[in-house]
Amino acid sequence: MINIRSNHVLSRRAVFPVLAAMTVCIAACEKGTPTNSSPTPAPADASGSAKVKIGFIVKQPEEPWFQLEWRFADEAAAKNGFDLIKIGAADGEKTLAAIDNLAAGGAKGFVICTPDVRLGPAIVAAAGRNNLKFMSVDDQLIGADGKPIAQVAHLGISARTIGESVGKALADECKKRGWTPSEAAACVVTFEELDTAKERTDGAMTALTAAGFPADRIFKAAQKTSDVPGSFDAVNVLLTQKPDVKKWLVCGMNDSAVMGAVRAMEGRGLNAESVVGIGINGTDCIVEFEKPTPTGFFASVLLTPKRHGYETAEMVYRWVTEGKAPPMDTRTSGILIDRTNFRRVLKEQGITKE
Repeated sequence: MINIRSNHVLSRRAVFPVLAAMTVCIAACEKGTPTNSSPTPAPADASGSAKVKIGFIVKQPEEPWFQLEWRFADEAAAKNGFDLIKIGAADGEKTLAAIDNLAAGGAKGFVICTPDVRLGPAIVAAAGRNNLKFMSVDDQLIGADGKPIAQVAHLGISARTIGESVGKALADECKKRGWTPSEAAACVVTFEELDTAKERTDGAMTALTAAGFPADRIFKAAQKTSDVPGSFDAVNVLLTQKPDVKKWLVCGMNDSAVMGAVRAMEGRGLNAESVVGIGINGTDCIVEFEKPTPTGFFASVLLTPKRHGYETAEMVYRWVTEGKAPPMDTRTSGILIDRTNFRRVLKEQGITKE
């Protein structure tokens, strides 16, 4: 994710589409608005025809996961001959304004990872009034009834399965080290406002207990913000409450959640000998694996940004140009990486060239 990147502060209510129209002009001047968002003529291809424009909206453009999605989407654009318009939209108003801007700029469709899944109905309405084809990636849009909008094509991870793989890996490493439940505990950094995040952490806890780890030794640390500082603060509270625990298993919604927990534990004198942290995403954590001295960040489940970026952009392009709609629900899996194999796996997945 698997953090599936370290991610965002969610809006608590959907923004009405009418607000988007009111904020288009303002949003166009703000940082993070799309390049080529004005309705200027698209460059022509070799045949003299204007290129098709496809947008790719993400909630946290500064995160490595989304940078990789964009990079692979660029590869799809280069191969298929369309223009990719990359947009960062960190809140509801900017998201809806971005959709209007895409239409004004001549785009025919877009891929989106929204900052708030509950914006689903507003996003569907904005795409509809602008006659734009679109699909969601990573986080599935939620309807007014609180359920995923099945009519919107989606490519995401099998969140619970990914979480279960993390829980199993934690349990395996705990046994390998010979830690007993009486001396060890599990810290689960949660962000349950996001369904995908909850599925991941619920899956990890389920796998831990299935492997024999006692449920009463699993403790949640709820993030107020889904980033490294949010995790750091949440875990510091837990560590204050549980000062007698000296050996920790750590998981969360993504790499950032685990990194924040590891930093908090380092502040209490806990290191790689006493902490086993396993993240999700496999991209934000590379700096941990490259450190000369191992940290408590032990491993991560590497998701597949190439599929999330390349395939979604290409599917929307095919839909626009050939009328071939994407599959309604596509799920990807992950690969466990650690200090011993991350370079090889990243190269195999096309993420690095080293």
